[in-house]
Amino acid sequence: MTMAAILFLLLTLFSITKADQDFDVRQHLSTVTRYGAVKDIVDNSFLSSGVPDGCKPIHLNLVARHGTRSPTKKRMRELEMLASHIQELLKDAKDKNLSPQKVPAWLQKWESPWKGKLKGGELDIKGEEELYQLGIRVRERFPDIFNEDYHPDVYNIKATQVPRASASAVAFGMGLFSGKGSLGPGHHRAFAVTSESRASDIILRFFDCCQTYKDFRKSHGPAVDKLKEPIITEITSALAKRYEFNFTRQDISSLWFLCKQEASLLDITDQACSLFSPTEVALLEWVDDLEVFIVKGYGKSLNYRMGVPLLKDVVQSMDDAIKAKEDNQAPGSYEKARLRFAHAETVVPFSCLLGLFLEGSDFQRIQKEEPLDLPPKPPQKRNWRGSTVAPFAGNNMLVLYSCPANSSSKYFVQVLHNEHPIPMPGCDGTDFCQFEVFKERVVNPHMKHDYHTLCNVNLDQPKQKPETM
Repeated sequence: MTMAAILFLLLTLFSITKADQDFDVRQHLSTVTRYGAVKDIVDNSFLSSGVPDGCKPIHLNLVARHGTRSPTKKRMRELEMLASHIQELLKDAKDKNLSPQKVPAWLQKWESPWKGKLKGGELDIKGEEELYQLGIRVRERFPDIFNEDYHPDVYNIKATQVPRASASAVAFGMGLFSGKGSLGPGHHRAFAVTSESRASDIILRFFDCCQTYKDFRKSHGPAVDKLKEPIITEITSALAKRYEFNFTRQDISSLWFLCKQEASLLDITDQACSLFSPTEVALLEWVDDLEVFIVKGYGKSLNYRMGVPLLKDVVQSMDDAIKAKEDNQAPGSYEKARLRFAHAETVVPFSCLLGLFLEGSDFQRIQKEEPLDLPPKPPQKRNWRGSTVAPFAGNNMLVLYSCPANSSSKYFVQVLHNEHPIPMPGCDGTDFCQFEVFKERVVNPHMKHDYHTLCNVNLDQPKQKPETM
């Protein structure tokens, strides 16, 4: 081997080692990713057009996912079963006189951190902090919007009836209004969070009220599993060979789930996550992202078109804000922010309605109602990442601006995703768009789709009144 070839080999090995050292698994957990790990990961090739001088924010819409949460009761049972099977694998390894070096030390005494826990799915303390800090940052960023005395008609806070969503709304509100009241040493104040019944919430839980979508999810489960199968099989074989354990595909799926929970909730990355190489993590993340794409995102138009009631609600709130401005209504007499807290199944379709995270000519294909290609497999780059699209506490903000009369238009809307400006293909790739252009190009193409027709909803079913908590 020539000296040049040896140097090339050494440089290649060094580059791979450096990349592995820089790899942070906490940024690659699809929609189980914690907000702080990814909120500042942005597309550096995009330059925000910025907000022109003289333009002032007059209204803000927020659509946010709940914060980091505990695993559900069903998934906790899965981890209990994994613990039992690991004990069987360890006994088998001992019977075969497997070298102790082959068995990861942590595995020998591992039991589920959630062992014996009877309830699950609640907002975690890390999730509380995510939303609390987000509330503080939003207030500091938009002082012109949050300068009024609190009133529920001025600052309208809504959440789904799922406790982790309403708890997220409370944590956000505590940050947003901190220091504005007289309660306790933190000078907190009381505020209202309203919820619609799960049975009739077509704005924030449209997916739960849509029978057509439920049927689609049920029928496509096997197809999604089949897409995942080759990757899971490949990684199962690799780990079985690496550790000389008779791992099953279910073991690998459960260990990947454990990795995500440990890394996101407990900041533990040297146990379950350490079983996988960065390349294997990237592939497991990709199959998770495929599932999100197919059953919540651009994979089927129904996924996001059933979110039209939410889009209508957002646009109506902006129309109302413009009317209040044009009518010179007195401060404190009209809404300045509509703040919503829901789920990945809400945030992902809403991002799709805005046309975010598309590749190349995908926006034109969506306008023509053509199907999109699946996100490309690693190591190819892709825009569609669950960790960016909808991490815990992931959010979209639409900020309505009033600009001087001598500008091209009087009202503009800026879209922020996870607090950063993001390009909208429907607005020529800018993040700051004339409001009328935004309505014409981004909103109106979706308005021909009626929720009740799409979802086969029984219109005779009586609506329940919103409940307050």
